[in-house]
Amino acid sequence: MAFFLETMGGSVAAYHAVEAMPDPMPAVKYPRTPGYRPEGQENKFNAWYYKSEVQGARSGKLRGKRIALKDNVCLAGVPMMNGASTLEAYVPDVDATIVTRMLDAGGTIVGKVHCEYFCFSGGSHTSAAGPVQNPRKPGYSAGGSSSGSAAVVAAGEVDMAIGGDQGGSIRIPSAYCGVYGLKPTHGLVPYTGIFPIELTLDHTGPMTATVADKAVLLEVIAGSDGLDPRQMNVTTAAYTNALTGDARGLKIAVVKEGSDDVQAARRAGGRRLDPATSRASSTRTRPGGSAPTSSPTR
Repeated sequence: MAFFLETMGGSVAAYHAVEAMPDPMPAVKYPRTPGYRPEGQENKFNAWYYKSEVQGARSGKLRGKRIALKDNVCLAGVPMMNGASTLEAYVPDVDATIVTRMLDAGGTIVGKVHCEYFCFSGGSHTSAAGPVQNPRKPGYSAGGSSSGSAAVVAAGEVDMAIGGDQGGSIRIPSAYCGVYGLKPTHGLVPYTGIFPIELTLDHTGPMTATVADKAVLLEVIAGSDGLDPRQMNVTTAAYTNALTGDARGLKIAVVKEGSDDVQAARRAGGRRLDPATSRASSTRTRPGGSAPTSSPTR
């Protein structure tokens, strides 16, 4: 033990010195209240975690837009649980970089929405707060892990939402709920102030009711913040210009194995599972033309 303490003494002293340094925390610019947990008809799809309205600047690209945050995004003073019971009492004291950017652009943040337990699910059934239902078909999955984000956009309760994606967590719920979601290029949007999974996989991006809203939201949140190590040589663009741009000359690739081959395999699988097809395929004729006999389907 004495040898260990002597060996580690320098490292421990260095850690203590770093811990004693002032932490340059970003300022919280816009007032808000802790909010409340909505129940009943105010949360009929179980998509909301906390409602707390934070009004942004008086003007900007997002003026008049109501925005929900996936509950892995820090909103200072408002509880965040990232879908997990082990984090339920946590209240962040900073705003994520993208939160400040949206508020600076005139947006209004209206609260936090449920996500899956630590965001480790492509379904909408693992959150400690219970399953999120699909507004297009209640009782069915909304997809995940950004389940609440897709649900509140699909239900028309917000114009925009922020999702997070490592392995499909924006794209899956967007597809399930019929909204527009984008997993941005890695590092394009700063992840500062957002609960991570893994540095090389983390993405955060827009989920909206229209393509135009998706373009303007990406335009607001993209760009380096000087804090996120994922960001190197970040180049942004006026994404809204593409809405009216000329597509002539653009080359569009279609992944064959993601379309024709997969669809053919899916149809073949469907035929095997169809009861009528299974019965027909299980009927066999005995040699010599005798009456058919049935064998169990597999």
